[in-house]
Amino acid sequence: MKKSLSGRMKFDGNGLIPVIIQDDRSLQVLMMAYMNARALERTVRTGEVHFYSRSRKSLWHKGETSGNTQRVKEIRIDCDQDALLIRVDPAGPACHTGSISCFFRKAEKGRWVRVKDSSGFSEILDRIYSVILERKRKPLSQSYVSSLFKGGRDRILKKIGEEAGELIISSKNRKKSEIVWEVADLWFHTLVVMGYHGITPRDIYKELDGRFGKRRPAGKRGRKK
Repeated sequence: MKKSLSGRMKFDGNGLIPVIIQDDRSLQVLMMAYMNARALERTVRTGEVHFYSRSRKSLWHKGETSGNTQRVKEIRIDCDQDALLIRVDPAGPACHTGSISCFFRKAEKGRWVRVKDSSGFSEILDRIYSVILERKRKPLSQSYVSSLFKGGRDRILKKIGEEAGELIISSKNRKKSEIVWEVADLWFHTLVVMGYHGITPRDIYKELDGRFGKRRPAGKRGRKK
């Protein structure tokens, strides 16, 4: 880490600085923790968030045991230079409780009330896709997604075919709950094949957005017939 980076920061008497972690896509605040100079240096060097544990008095790599790592997208410092904001690409929930954010309770009528995670639809797909890419980059022995990538394109495409067939059957049966379940399965495996080819959800959003108000191309109509 360059001296100019830490030299302009104001650590407290224990050599720590508070850090806010924010989802780079949804901008949702995920958690707050502390770093010392070594944790910041390791974060910058590895590209994944590291903190300093005040209880254990040691460095800890976020997601080291859970797999819910946080890939750094941007690091900012506040105007007083005594707090950091790090925007990340999370590979899973930030909170040890399984919640997306550690801030899952709000004040209501003099008490703390749990609230649902408020991610939008696109953010949910983006977050799932992030986890899929993480399992592709760093395979885990017990991960279903990692096993799909290990099996290669043919295994992934076989699952797409299976899920599409199950969706057809559930639609024929006219059972809404089954249809919802099978659509979710098909979408999930579609995200996996997108990850295999390096196609992001935003590529799909852009394509769909560009189709508004446009007629279906003649070639597409012909193939459909």
